[in-house]
Amino acid sequence: MIVRPRTWLIITVLTGLPVVVGVLLKVTGVAPRPGTGPPLLAEVLSNGSLFPVAALGLVLPLFLPVAVAMVGGEAVAGEAAGGTLRYLLIRPVSRGYLLLAKLATVSIFVVLAVVVIAAVGFIVGASLFGVHPLATVSGQTVPAQDATLRIFVAVVFAMVSMLGVAAIALFASVLTDSPVGAGLGAIAVLVCSEVFDLLDAAAVLKPYLPTHYWLSFVDIFRFPILWHNVARGFLIQAVYILIFLGAAWARFSTKDITS
Repeated sequence: MIVRPRTWLIITVLTGLPVVVGVLLKVTGVAPRPGTGPPLLAEVLSNGSLFPVAALGLVLPLFLPVAVAMVGGEAVAGEAAGGTLRYLLIRPVSRGYLLLAKLATVSIFVVLAVVVIAAVGFIVGASLFGVHPLATVSGQTVPAQDATLRIFVAVVFAMVSMLGVAAIALFASVLTDSPVGAGLGAIAVLVCSEVFDLLDAAAVLKPYLPTHYWLSFVDIFRFPILWHNVARGFLIQAVYILIFLGAAWARFSTKDITS
C-alpha cells in the first residue's frame, strides 16, 4: 500500500485542496467570518498553527471519506474482480486472517492520509501565516504543550472517524465482486447519513449517524474543552467499526468464493 503510486497520488490530490485554500487566504487576506465556512479556517490568518486541523476540516466532509470508501471498497472486491481471491484462499491462510490483513491495509491508508494532510497543513500554515501561541475559539491563549496535545487529539479524532468509513467500505467489499460498486455503496451510506443530518424530521437519528460528529473536533479548541460531542464521536465510530467489521467477518467467513 505504501509503495503504490496510486496511494500517493490520492494523498497528493487530498493535500492539494488545503494548499490551494492556504495560498488563496494568503493572497486575498479574506477568511470566512467566525462561525461560518470550514471549521477553524477563519482563525488561520492570525495563526498558521491551526492550519493542520483546518486542512483536515476542508477534506473531512467529502474528499477524504470518498477516498477511504473507494480504497476500502477495493480491499476484497478488487481481489475478487481480478480473479485472485480464491488463489489467496488456497494458501494455508484463514479467511479471518486475510480479512484482518485487508483491514490493516485500509487502516494504514487512513493513518497515512490523515498524517500527511496534517503535516502538509502545518508546513503551509507555518510558512504562510507563521506560528504563534494558540488562541482557542473561545479567545484564551493556551501553552504550546497544551496546543500540541489538542492538535494531536484532533488528528486522532479524524483518523478514528475515517476508520468508521473504512469499516463500512470493507463490509461492502465482501458483499460484491465489484470494487467500484462496493466503494459507491459505502459512499451512499455516508450521503444518506449527511442528508438525514440535515433534516429536522430525522432529529432522533442524528446522534447515531456515522457522519454527525465528524467536525466535532472544533470543540477541542474551545476553553474549556467541550468533551461531550468529542467523546460521543469516538464512541459512535467505535460502535460502527465493531458492527461493520463483525458483519464483514460473518459474511466473508461463509461466502462462496468463485473468483
